[in-house]
Amino acid sequence: MEAEPPLYPMAGAAGPQGDEDRLGVPDGPEAPLDELVGAYPNYNEEEEERRYYRRKRLGVLKNVLAASAGGMLTYGVYLGLLQMQLILHYDETYREVKYGNMGLPDIDSKMLMGINVTPIAALLYTPVLIRFFGTKWMMFLAVGIYALFVSTNYWERYYTLVPSAVALGMAIVPLWASMGNYITRMAQKYHEYSHYKEQDGQGLKQRPPRGSHAPYLLVFQAIFYSFFHLSFACAQLPMIYFLNHYLYDLNHTLYNVQSCGTNSHGILSGFNKTVLRTLPRSGNLIVVESVLMAVAFLAMLLVLGLCGAAYRPTEEIDLRSVGWGNIFQLPFKHVRDYRLRHLVPFFIYSGFEVLFACTGIALGYGVCSVGLERLAYLLVAYSLGASAASLLGLLGLWLPRPVPLVAGAGVHLLLTFVLFFWAPVPRVLQHSWILYVAAALWGVGSALNKTGLSTLLGILYEDKERQDFIFTIYHWWQAVAIFTVYLGSSLPMKVRLGRVGARGIGGEVRGEATAGPWHPCPYAQAKLAVLLVTLVAAAVSYLRMEQKLRRGVAPRQPRIPRPQHKVRGYRYLEEDNSDESDAEGEHGDGAEEEAPPAGPRPGPEPAGLSRRPCPYEQAQGGDGPEEQ
Repeated sequence: MEAEPPLYPMAGAAGPQGDEDRLGVPDGPEAPLDELVGAYPNYNEEEEERRYYRRKRLGVLKNVLAASAGGMLTYGVYLGLLQMQLILHYDETYREVKYGNMGLPDIDSKMLMGINVTPIAALLYTPVLIRFFGTKWMMFLAVGIYALFVSTNYWERYYTLVPSAVALGMAIVPLWASMGNYITRMAQKYHEYSHYKEQDGQGLKQRPPRGSHAPYLLVFQAIFYSFFHLSFACAQLPMIYFLNHYLYDLNHTLYNVQSCGTNSHGILSGFNKTVLRTLPRSGNLIVVESVLMAVAFLAMLLVLGLCGAAYRPTEEIDLRSVGWGNIFQLPFKHVRDYRLRHLVPFFIYSGFEVLFACTGIALGYGVCSVGLERLAYLLVAYSLGASAASLLGLLGLWLPRPVPLVAGAGVHLLLTFVLFFWAPVPRVLQHSWILYVAAALWGVGSALNKTGLSTLLGILYEDKERQDFIFTIYHWWQAVAIFTVYLGSSLPMKVRLGRVGARGIGGEVRGEATAGPWHPCPYAQAKLAVLLVTLVAAAVSYLRMEQKLRRGVAPRQPRIPRPQHKVRGYRYLEEDNSDESDAEGEHGDGAEEEAPPAGPRPGPEPAGLSRRPCPYEQAQGGDGPEEQ
């Protein structure tokens, strides 16, 4: 099979007739200068343009895959290290032999407080950090803070673990807000590079129609969350290949456990204080932590080297030039939008359901009945179910928009009702398959929830000036939900039972109402009740929002101020001439140009010639003042 000839022969190469081309002009060093540096006669501009935009589209796909893999590795390392650390520190023998009276439980409680409480303040600084560093560099900085948290576990002390946990808590919301913004921007770029011919009209690029990037956004969000949910499976690798070899079986750890599931009065009440059969060697722990550190460093390199910029340089400058005070205020001003207000219950439920999967199903139902050695396999089932179901979000390409989100809520509603009336028996393995099915189905609902919410926000708020604010609000409400669960886990849940006095026919009290003693309320039932109420409220509120959109109710969005460029310290780059001064831009190159006559011009002034478009309008594709 003959090789395909190149599209454009190399200049200076010998033609089919030796040193002369087919026109008789000598080739090589003796060729005329015009033949060497001039335009190639067979240059195909359309083919070159097609090849250029194909490279651009492949670059966008590379960015999406790199960001997804980086997020998966980062979260997998964080969850795996935290899980292994908490299990080791729970064991009494490990604490006494390894650390004596250093107080590891107190350090762990302070560390969890730093991780769960610090994100409450994230709404104040996340948009400022994203605008200051840029979306890509904010992702890189946050992944680096996760790697810093991993590195501090080489030397477990109060002054290493607690400050790194506080820094990690500060980076949680910026990381996932910048990730959501990045994936949305990649979908918009892919649409732009796929429809470059449709945008070129009379030499001017027109803004694409609203919602045109939605199919690409749905595909990219499905890819991202398919990778992200695999992080729960990656987090179990240290448990499966290292820590499980040191654990006692369920007959030892669950010896004093009396009730599980909906009848439990706390998380693993009665669980044995010693879970390690033998203590792992310090050298083996260092090897595991080194592997986790290497994976975290690989995630940093993926984000740094393979993720391209989310915005053009002029767009980055425009986003920062609206004023830092406005950037600080705009997340709060977006509360005026009824769409966000209706989605807040879903944001809160999104935080509740992830924690319930990791603590309620995995611990309250799983570990409590089948032992700690099967915790990793339960979370792997949840991870694989969620990763596979993330691709079900692609059904949104053919189904109405509310279907995936409502379907995920329906799956969780059904499972919540089943779990509300099911209490597995401790140390009985016959029902273990039910636990794996429940974990996988909960993962299906979680995937539809996360994919649907992120896609919905990217469709409703496709203006690039608002996306970082919207995703900040989304992940901040998730952090508030997680903080609420963390705060409520330490509160005693008790009910007071008493005998109410009997009443006669006329309503007179025949006996005195007596108050009985306080009795503990089943912990799992309280959590399931809160989860159920939040889920129903979220679904009703979301459907109410969709009904308003169908009726054409216009949302009230805050106005984004125009960029105010200050040229102190840097030169604002324009596409035509970055060294052009204001006077040159107004009067041209020659000073001999005749000055216009003084006085008002006769007739109305053309609207298009009132002023030249500012760089902000050029970056948006406009060619003049904003249309009213």
